[in-house]
Amino acid sequence: MHLSFRYVLMLLVMASGIASHSVEAKDKVFGTGRFPQQDGESIFKTVCQSCHMPDGNGAVGAARYPALANNGKLKAAVYPILVVVNGQKAMPSFGSSFDDDQVANIVNYIRSHFGNDYDDKVTAENVKSVRSVRGVEAPR
Repeated sequence: MHLSFRYVLMLLVMASGIASHSVEAKDKVFGTGRFPQQDGESIFKTVCQSCHMPDGNGAVGAARYPALANNGKLKAAVYPILVVVNGQKAMPSFGSSFDDDQVANIVNYIRSHFGNDYDDKVTAENVKSVRSVRGVEAPR
């Protein structure tokens, strides 16, 4: 898999916590700050697996990256939506980088892979509802 310099740089900056600041700051460095991938697998492989590992088992080192594999917290679909949109602890917010469809796609992917078998699908409308409660706008 070949990642462009822009995406590698974005991942490095996000991992360091710099990108969790304002959308405007990200836009100055990276353009729109948006990821073009649409399906959950592509998003996972491009954005998520560098921290959560290709097998979804997470990692411990300079930071702790929680396992997505066999993760009971994913049962409540709203939980991964909130984490992806708002970030949590060392994970940056991706609310301004993914639109509602992309968030739904990545959440559905992690909830149906890595030993997880949650078959209730998240929709873009579910994501939109979470955003409206949390006050996080989708990218334009």
